[in-house]
Amino acid sequence: MSQPEVWLRGPVPDIPGLLQPVAHALLQCREELTAKLTGLTPEQIWERPNGVASIGFHARHAAGSLDRLFTYARGERLSSAQQAALAAEASPDLTPNAAAALVAAFDEAVERALEQLRTTSETTVLEPRGVGRAQLPSTVLGLLFHAAEHTQRHVGQLVTTAMLVQAQRD
Repeated sequence: MSQPEVWLRGPVPDIPGLLQPVAHALLQCREELTAKLTGLTPEQIWERPNGVASIGFHARHAAGSLDRLFTYARGERLSSAQQAALAAEASPDLTPNAAAALVAAFDEAVERALEQLRTTSETTVLEPRGVGRAQLPSTVLGLLFHAAEHTQRHVGQLVTTAMLVQAQRD
Protein backbone atom coordinates (compact mmCIF):
# COMPACT_ATOMS: atom_id res chain seq x y z
CA MET A 1 0.00 0.00 0.00
CA SER A 2 1.34 3.41 -0.91
CA GLN A 3 1.75 6.15 1.67
CA PRO A 4 -0.48 9.21 1.79
CA GLU A 5 0.93 12.42 0.40
CA VAL A 6 3.58 14.00 2.60
CA TRP A 7 1.26 16.68 4.00
CA LEU A 8 -0.96 13.90 5.40
CA ARG A 9 1.88 12.16 7.25
CA GLY A 10 2.10 14.64 10.10
CA PRO A 11 4.54 17.38 10.98
CA VAL A 12 8.10 17.35 9.74
CA PRO A 13 10.33 17.25 12.84
CA ASP A 14 11.90 20.51 13.99
CA ILE A 15 10.15 22.65 11.34
CA PRO A 16 8.22 25.62 12.78
CA GLY A 17 4.44 25.22 12.48
CA LEU A 18 3.93 28.10 10.05
CA LEU A 19 6.56 26.63 7.73
CA GLN A 20 5.25 23.04 7.69
CA PRO A 21 3.44 23.54 4.34
CA VAL A 22 6.72 24.59 2.71
CA ALA A 23 8.50 21.50 4.07
CA HIS A 24 5.64 19.20 3.04
CA ALA A 25 5.62 20.58 -0.50
CA LEU A 26 9.38 20.18 -0.92
CA LEU A 27 9.39 16.63 0.43
CA GLN A 28 6.51 15.69 -1.88
CA CYS A 29 8.43 17.14 -4.82
CA ARG A 30 11.50 15.14 -3.88
CA GLU A 31 9.52 11.91 -3.90
CA GLU A 32 7.86 12.67 -7.24
CA LEU A 33 11.06 13.82 -8.94
CA THR A 34 12.97 10.75 -7.75
CA ALA A 35 10.22 8.39 -8.91
CA LYS A 36 10.01 9.95 -12.38
CA LEU A 37 13.75 10.22 -13.04
CA THR A 38 14.54 6.67 -11.93
CA GLY A 39 15.06 4.47 -14.94
CA LEU A 40 15.19 7.22 -17.58
CA THR A 41 18.10 7.35 -19.99
CA PRO A 42 20.11 10.55 -20.39
CA GLU A 43 18.59 10.98 -23.85
CA GLN A 44 15.06 10.76 -22.41
CA ILE A 45 15.94 13.21 -19.64
CA TRP A 46 17.09 15.84 -22.12
CA GLU A 47 14.51 15.16 -24.85
CA ARG A 48 12.23 18.07 -25.71
CA PRO A 49 8.98 16.58 -27.05
CA ASN A 50 7.21 19.12 -29.25
CA GLY A 51 9.74 21.72 -28.14
CA VAL A 52 8.79 21.79 -24.45
CA ALA A 53 11.47 22.14 -21.78
CA SER A 54 13.26 18.91 -20.97
CA ILE A 55 12.91 16.83 -17.82
CA GLY A 56 16.53 17.69 -17.05
CA PHE A 57 15.86 21.42 -17.30
CA HIS A 58 12.91 21.19 -14.92
CA ALA A 59 14.96 19.16 -12.41
CA ARG A 60 17.87 21.59 -12.51
CA HIS A 61 15.64 24.66 -12.45
CA ALA A 62 13.61 23.33 -9.53
CA ALA A 63 16.78 22.76 -7.49
CA GLY A 64 18.44 25.99 -8.59
CA SER A 65 15.45 28.26 -8.08
CA LEU A 66 14.84 26.70 -4.66
CA ASP A 67 18.41 27.56 -3.71
CA ARG A 68 18.14 31.09 -5.11
CA LEU A 69 14.81 31.89 -3.45
CA PHE A 70 16.02 30.60 -0.09
CA THR A 71 19.14 32.76 -0.52
CA TYR A 72 16.92 35.82 -0.92
CA ALA A 73 14.88 34.72 2.12
CA ARG A 74 18.11 34.87 4.15
CA GLY A 75 18.56 38.44 2.91
CA GLU A 76 21.58 37.55 0.78
CA ARG A 77 22.51 38.19 -2.84
CA LEU A 78 23.22 35.41 -5.30
CA SER A 79 26.78 34.13 -5.56
CA SER A 80 28.65 33.84 -8.85
CA ALA A 81 28.28 30.04 -8.54
CA GLN A 82 24.50 30.39 -8.30
CA GLN A 83 24.46 32.67 -11.34
CA ALA A 84 26.60 30.21 -13.30
CA ALA A 85 24.28 27.34 -12.33
CA LEU A 86 21.32 29.37 -13.57
CA ALA A 87 23.01 29.92 -16.92
CA ALA A 88 23.71 26.16 -17.27
CA GLU A 89 20.25 24.83 -16.34
CA ALA A 90 19.30 23.88 -19.90
CA SER A 91 22.69 22.39 -20.87
CA PRO A 92 22.26 18.64 -21.40
CA ASP A 93 24.23 16.12 -19.36
CA LEU A 94 24.32 12.93 -21.41
CA THR A 95 26.61 11.01 -19.08
CA PRO A 96 25.36 7.58 -17.99
CA ASN A 97 24.64 8.79 -14.43
CA ALA A 98 22.60 11.85 -15.47
CA ALA A 99 19.44 10.75 -13.64
CA ALA A 100 21.30 9.98 -10.42
CA ALA A 101 23.15 13.31 -10.60
CA LEU A 102 19.90 15.27 -11.03
CA VAL A 103 18.22 13.38 -8.18
CA ALA A 104 21.23 13.98 -5.92
CA ALA A 105 21.37 17.70 -6.75
CA PHE A 106 17.65 18.12 -6.08
CA ASP A 107 17.90 16.12 -2.85
CA GLU A 108 20.77 18.34 -1.68
CA ALA A 109 18.77 21.49 -2.46
CA VAL A 110 15.79 20.17 -0.50
CA GLU A 111 17.99 19.21 2.46
CA ARG A 112 19.56 22.68 2.54
CA ALA A 113 16.10 24.22 2.37
CA LEU A 114 14.82 22.03 5.21
CA GLU A 115 17.79 22.98 7.34
CA GLN A 116 17.07 26.65 6.70
CA LEU A 117 13.41 26.13 7.60
CA ARG A 118 14.49 24.51 10.88
CA THR A 119 16.46 27.61 11.80
CA THR A 120 13.87 30.17 10.60
CA SER A 121 12.01 31.76 13.47
CA GLU A 122 8.31 32.31 12.95
CA THR A 123 8.86 35.81 14.32
CA THR A 124 10.89 36.72 11.21
CA VAL A 125 8.51 35.56 8.48
CA LEU A 126 7.05 39.00 7.81
CA GLU A 127 10.43 40.72 7.59
CA PRO A 128 10.96 42.41 4.22
CA ARG A 129 13.34 40.91 1.70
CA GLY A 130 14.50 42.15 -1.69
CA VAL A 131 14.45 39.86 -4.71
CA GLY A 132 16.93 39.98 -7.56
CA ARG A 133 19.12 42.80 -8.78
CA ALA A 134 16.18 45.19 -8.64
CA GLN A 135 15.48 44.15 -5.01
CA LEU A 136 11.77 43.77 -5.70
CA PRO A 137 9.78 43.68 -2.46
CA SER A 138 8.83 40.46 -0.72
CA THR A 139 9.01 38.94 2.75
CA VAL A 140 10.70 35.88 4.22
CA LEU A 141 7.37 34.03 4.12
CA GLY A 142 6.61 35.25 0.60
CA LEU A 143 9.92 33.87 -0.63
CA LEU A 144 9.60 30.55 1.20
CA PHE A 145 6.02 30.06 -0.01
CA HIS A 146 6.95 31.00 -3.57
CA ALA A 147 9.94 28.64 -3.46
CA ALA A 148 7.60 25.78 -2.54
CA GLU A 149 4.97 26.53 -5.16
CA HIS A 150 7.56 27.25 -7.85
CA THR A 151 9.27 23.94 -7.11
CA GLN A 152 5.92 22.16 -7.30
CA ARG A 153 5.16 23.81 -10.63
CA HIS A 154 8.40 22.62 -12.21
CA VAL A 155 8.18 19.14 -10.73
CA GLY A 156 4.64 18.92 -12.13
CA GLN A 157 5.95 19.91 -15.56
CA LEU A 158 8.75 17.36 -15.17
CA VAL A 159 6.18 14.63 -14.39
CA THR A 160 4.08 15.57 -17.42
CA THR A 161 7.08 15.67 -19.73
CA ALA A 162 8.28 12.31 -18.39
CA MET A 163 4.86 10.85 -19.24
CA LEU A 164 5.16 12.18 -22.80
CA VAL A 165 8.68 10.85 -23.21
CA GLN A 166 7.74 7.44 -21.85
CA ALA A 167 4.61 7.27 -24.03
CA GLN A 168 6.74 7.87 -27.11
CA ARG A 169 8.91 4.92 -26.10
CA ASP A 170 5.97 2.50 -25.69
